[in-house]
Amino acid sequence: MTKARDVMHHGAECIGENDTLEMAASRMRELHVGALPVCGADDRLHGIITDRDIVVRCIAEGGDPTTVTAGQLAQGIPVWVDVNADIREALRLMEQHKIRRLPVMDNHRLIGMISEADLATHLGKNQVAQFAGAVYGAPPNS
Repeated sequence: MTKARDVMHHGAECIGENDTLEMAASRMRELHVGALPVCGADDRLHGIITDRDIVVRCIAEGGDPTTVTAGQLAQGIPVWVDVNADIREALRLMEQHKIRRLPVMDNHRLIGMISEADLATHLGKNQVAQFAGAVYGAPPNS
């Protein structure tokens, strides 16, 4: 049975909730990632921001990435998975919430992230195809 710890990318780095989006974008470039966890002064996970969030929810709306903070863009309580959870639980959460990155926590501390690339590397073709269909598929008609 594969656990979240077996699939995750270890050592996810946080951006501080008071750091600017300019700093977050620079950090994403340095780390070659498209998303960063947002952590508070309490060193707890407060959200996630993506490069797309910076462009669509800040710049395109007339915001200034040199003054808008990561904490201002991070929304709600982030979805996460326990490090010892079965990978099926991580997949279920990602599919249910239509997210492509999932923080992995151990004792309320961020220790890694599971991304699409991690899934593609560690799971079978059928599981990856199911994930892609759930996350990228069109919403059902109401």
